[in-house]
Amino acid sequence: MGSTSGGAPAPRTGSPGGQWFPAEWPDRIRALANGTLTPVLARPAATVLLLRDGPDGLEVFLLRRRLSMAFAAGAYAYPGGSVDPRDTDARAAGPTHDAVPPAVVLAALRELFEEAGVLLAGPGPDALVADVTGQDWEADRRALVARELSFSAFLAGRGLLPRGGLLRPWARWITPEFESRRYDTWFFAAALPPGQRTRNASTEADHAAWLRPAEAVAGFDRGELLMMPPTAATLRQLLPHATAAQALAAAAAHDLTPVLARARLDGDEVVLSWPGHEEFEKRVPGTPPPGPAPTGPPRRAAEGA
Repeated sequence: MGSTSGGAPAPRTGSPGGQWFPAEWPDRIRALANGTLTPVLARPAATVLLLRDGPDGLEVFLLRRRLSMAFAAGAYAYPGGSVDPRDTDARAAGPTHDAVPPAVVLAALRELFEEAGVLLAGPGPDALVADVTGQDWEADRRALVARELSFSAFLAGRGLLPRGGLLRPWARWITPEFESRRYDTWFFAAALPPGQRTRNASTEADHAAWLRPAEAVAGFDRGELLMMPPTAATLRQLLPHATAAQALAAAAAHDLTPVLARARLDGDEVVLSWPGHEEFEKRVPGTPPPGPAPTGPPRRAAEGA
């Protein structure tokens, strides 16, 4: 299990626990409410809860996004990203799930390889590659990241079949309408293939760790691990399961109705909520009325505000 120390969290506004809540959100919510902000289109995306059985039970692989990232800086998340428009061939996804677009399945498989170095593909419909750590594999991975190579072409060039059926649909969340970057994200669960090893292969992350779900949730609740609501919510869904097999079996019963945040104004107070996930509700009061002038000496900058 990797360490979770190091690096300061991204700035946020008084959120419970480690909930990611950018300081600009209240103003954007007010702009959406008064009609001066037009929502951008949510891009299709995929992310993967990669699971394994550790010495103390179920573990999940998490990446911490670099503080320089424009979206969710400093937050812990799963490997994932948006759909590559070139990967739209339904046949290239292999056996998959009726409710999920094939391009989203391919995005999940590709992002898992790009960011964690794990490949769910094999030379036959029931096989998986056992080792993808050589220099030739790394050259292909880098070409995928640079968009010099499509995932479909990568698989075809190596004579591999994608194992999309190993991805179990877990949840679906859509970025709130007031955000400047929006994603319609499918969450999948999958087991780490035998013989393969994870690593932080992402240029967007500065740290990777295998954590027990209870450990990760406790870190979020204490405010030590910064996360977006979908990450914290899906981690809580893992808590009842002792093994990867149990978690994957339970995925079939999950509700895949998209979760979209609701924002409203209650007087001058901003209220942000996620239906079905009351723990993430956030209330931000309006600008407080001016009070009496301070009587003490000004605070030095080194003391912090």
